[in-house]
Amino acid sequence: MELTLGQLAGLIAAVAFLLLVVFLCIVLAKVGKIMNEVNESVKSMRTDINGLSREAEAILAKSNTLLTDIEDKSKTIDPLFQAVADLSESVSDLNNASRGLATKVSSSTKSVGKTSVVLGVARKLYNLRKKNK
Repeated sequence: MELTLGQLAGLIAAVAFLLLVVFLCIVLAKVGKIMNEVNESVKSMRTDINGLSREAEAILAKSNTLLTDIEDKSKTIDPLFQAVADLSESVSDLNNASRGLATKVSSSTKSVGKTSVVLGVARKLYNLRKKNK
């Protein structure tokens, strides 16, 4: 049995097509395995994301509670800060009054000092005059 050129070409084409089909079957089988792994990964990620979202909600709820507590405590402390501010203002007023008093006392002391010097000079002059008489 002899094959003609056309039959030989047909046989080569049939073998090539068979190899192509076998190769495609192998590739599709591998792609199927990869797709299964991807599906499992997506399921795992969904589970993880759901867990993370529940934990994030719990953290947000605790944060809100904490912020509310801090806000309440800051409202409680506000009068203390106001009292400290008022005390600071009073101390500043007292300091200014003390400076004014010190200035007045200082100027009084200077005039008393001048008066003392004048009296001292007058006394010396008087004593000198007494000695000369």
